[in-house]
Amino acid sequence: MTTTEETWTRTPRTSTRPVTLPLPARCVVALSLTAGACAPDAPAGNPPDVAIDTIGDTIVVRTNSGSVWGADATLVPEVSIGEVDGAEEYLFGAVSSIAVDDERNVYVLDWQGQEILQYDAFGNYVRRLARRGEGPGELAVANQMAFLPDGRLVVPDVRNGRINLFGPGANEREAWPLRDYLPSFPYRVWTDTAGQTYTLHLAVSDPAAMFKGVVIVHGPDGTHLDTLPSPTPDFERAEISVTFTTPSGGMGLRTEPLPFSPEALWTRHPHGGIVKGISSDYRIDLQVGDRVLRIERAIDPIPVSPAERDHHHTSITEDLRYVDPDWEWNGPPIPETKPVFKRLHSGRDGRIWVELSSELRDATDPSLGEKVRFDVFEPDGTYLGAVNAPADFRASINPVFDGDYVWAVTRGEFDVQRVVRYRIVRE
Repeated sequence: MTTTEETWTRTPRTSTRPVTLPLPARCVVALSLTAGACAPDAPAGNPPDVAIDTIGDTIVVRTNSGSVWGADATLVPEVSIGEVDGAEEYLFGAVSSIAVDDERNVYVLDWQGQEILQYDAFGNYVRRLARRGEGPGELAVANQMAFLPDGRLVVPDVRNGRINLFGPGANEREAWPLRDYLPSFPYRVWTDTAGQTYTLHLAVSDPAAMFKGVVIVHGPDGTHLDTLPSPTPDFERAEISVTFTTPSGGMGLRTEPLPFSPEALWTRHPHGGIVKGISSDYRIDLQVGDRVLRIERAIDPIPVSPAERDHHHTSITEDLRYVDPDWEWNGPPIPETKPVFKRLHSGRDGRIWVELSSELRDATDPSLGEKVRFDVFEPDGTYLGAVNAPADFRASINPVFDGDYVWAVTRGEFDVQRVVRYRIVRE
């Protein structure tokens, strides 16, 4: 564990915002479906150019240029948890989820060890909250967790067939039964500010949902409130495929997604809604009930470099020729430009973080991937600005965003995982 600061100052936050989105003084835009012109706060000489429109039940907030921050921000590491060697409580096997409470304590779910470890705001080890097992509060196959507004940590466990809840007191715990689930598939879990818990999984009783899943909604006491279809938009991503003969003489099919082709993306929002969009268009919808706020931004797409195109073409060809040595490229060509964004994230404070397609970390080595860069929006559509992440930052394991702080899993020397707290630093 390392830290670069001597004191810790909490950023005030409200953990129980109403489901209707807040109405900042700087912009008369909210999901109450009222709209008006606004001019977000911005440095002098670089005011954002924002257009606001209403289309039916959708409010559209389009940023044509400029931002509130006026210049790119950077994520600067402040606290790091995890070591190459040392005390056992700082050695991670395979981190699958992290969570942060209102006091900025950090909780790490190690999938390999099936244990949850708690650290304080400075990265000091506090305790082991859960360990592998079948008894009360123990874990068998847990891969995600989330906090309820009252301070309880929610952890579904498909092997033990229950949702574990830890807290809010130091030794308090309870369990809710999992419903209609396939025990061999992991859960996706999130919560909202109304105290509801959502679990997304593949359902036993609904063959139509076998590939998209269903969402089970639980009340604060575990009561089953609703069963909803997966929020995944209907959209088919372009694929490359090969048919082959199986050892038994039958026919098999293997597919690979076409690199840089558009896809449907979504994430949950703490106000009880869903953030979703098609990655090729900077048109992102925040939907809460029947109300929709659409975020748009004028942005130039990033070209796919020749090195990237060759790298992906070669990789897919080698993979598919493994099952059919005579396979030749049979699908659409790799696009000339990348999708606008790669992932969508929501902060605990309701901000929307759009993970953008970007340039390569190393122009000569596409295998190292792209630089990590985000656009950050308030939940009313106000564009705050862009944030650049360090080279070792990874967004594939759910980062936690909260105000000017971000917690994320990194991989460093010897592929060692660490959980790092970053602070947004603006010029």
